[in-house]
Amino acid sequence: MRNNTLFFHITVLLIALLLVSCRHDEPILLPEVVPTTQPEYTNITGFYLLNEGNMGSNKATLDYMDYGEGKYHRNIFARANPSQVKEMGDVGNDLGIYGNKLWCVINCSNKIDVLDKNTAVKVGQVDVPNCRFIKFNGGYAYVTSYAGPVTIDPNYKQRGYVAKIDTATLQVVDTCVVGFQPDGLDIVNGKIYVANSGGYMVPNYENTLSVIDLASFKQEKRLPVAINLNLVMSDHHGVLWISSRGDYYSVPSKLYAYDTRKQQLVDSLDVRVGNMWLDGDSLYIVASEWSYVTMSNTPSYTIVDVATHQVVTRNFITDGTDKSIKMPYGIAVNALTKDIYVTDARDYVTPGRLYCFGRDGVKKWDVRTGDIPAHFAFLGENINEQ
Repeated sequence: MRNNTLFFHITVLLIALLLVSCRHDEPILLPEVVPTTQPEYTNITGFYLLNEGNMGSNKATLDYMDYGEGKYHRNIFARANPSQVKEMGDVGNDLGIYGNKLWCVINCSNKIDVLDKNTAVKVGQVDVPNCRFIKFNGGYAYVTSYAGPVTIDPNYKQRGYVAKIDTATLQVVDTCVVGFQPDGLDIVNGKIYVANSGGYMVPNYENTLSVIDLASFKQEKRLPVAINLNLVMSDHHGVLWISSRGDYYSVPSKLYAYDTRKQQLVDSLDVRVGNMWLDGDSLYIVASEWSYVTMSNTPSYTIVDVATHQVVTRNFITDGTDKSIKMPYGIAVNALTKDIYVTDARDYVTPGRLYCFGRDGVKKWDVRTGDIPAHFAFLGENINEQ
């Protein structure tokens, strides 16, 4: 069933919310008709976009693109949940759909907002300190946690952990201690792989990948990979693609391939990685790598063929639109239409933009988002909603 009525009940509340809003600094925004796009009637009915909001600003927001209407809805959480005074909170760090729920990881607010995936109405909350990234398996959500407070300290003592959450009861049922400041994770053949960053311990970064046995939920080992690890993504060949952010000085960002069957690193690519999305054998990567040496960012738009481990292109945007993007930040690909979505965080403190490109790299449309647009979750029937 198409999701054209996703926000019908929100429209009913709109007039009241124009008069009384929970946060007076945020305007109530009407849906925006996306220019040059027609309604799409496929199994993918739309997508959510979580805007991080600058740390300390309490401005994480949730947007929704409705393919059936051809409309982009901004800040829908505020309209769907008018009683939430602080709205979503501080720093939206990850997003995922599992079953009938949309899971929004709100990092510095130490919580995961659990929403009805069709209405964006909040149905529950899971408290996890300094939570980071989320994956799902067998009725459970697995969430990385820094465990300790936001503190830059080369001698940071608090190791992080992975929380195991029952998706039916929304209760944390177990935790597994890993390395320092764990970030991305993925699950392959009964193992959870966790990227330990040590990001708070600059310049003494972590350099290991934790391996957790899914059945016992115990850490089996920590494998040295590279400093300041960030993202972990598994392909269809049993290979994990792991990103390192480097040290922002002499050690650049890099991409590593770890074969889970051989249990060893099998490749490394000189590719800057800020965010990535896997579609088939194509790994789409955007980055805006900061250097304290040059005091500047270097943007990139890369595609890696995960079957051959070859770089296909260093710029998948073919029409020159990349010159208009100030800070490439988020990336997603529609598995059916093959449209490519790139977000622009711009200056990190004002609204960003979302760009839609066809598979040929030519821009179709762009639209204003919330602050620091970053994380996507596609909604629909018979699709991999994770």
